[in-house]
Amino acid sequence: MVKRKWPETWQEVNPGCIVFEPGSASEYHTGTWRSQRPVWNNNKCIKCGICYIFCPEGCIHEGTDGYFYADLDYCKGCGICAQECWPAAISMVEEG
Repeated sequence: MVKRKWPETWQEVNPGCIVFEPGSASEYHTGTWRSQRPVWNNNKCIKCGICYIFCPEGCIHEGTDGYFYADLDYCKGCGICAQECWPAAISMVEEG
């Protein structure tokens, strides 16, 4: 693979929106944006996975024990998982 030099000025930009190297959103830890974080109560959790399905960021994962958890490096604290959890196993707590 040829390593290319990034353009320094607008005159050096090639037409056609050339991408010099692939990017990935996994490089950006966006969890620092949140003011609240989800906390699971595994005594109430029925392992249905509704939180996993509704998470818009895809940061909820299933553990080896079948319970779910949020990857807090990427969770923005929107609270959709807590809103959709009908057994009320997820509560949103202030970040701090």
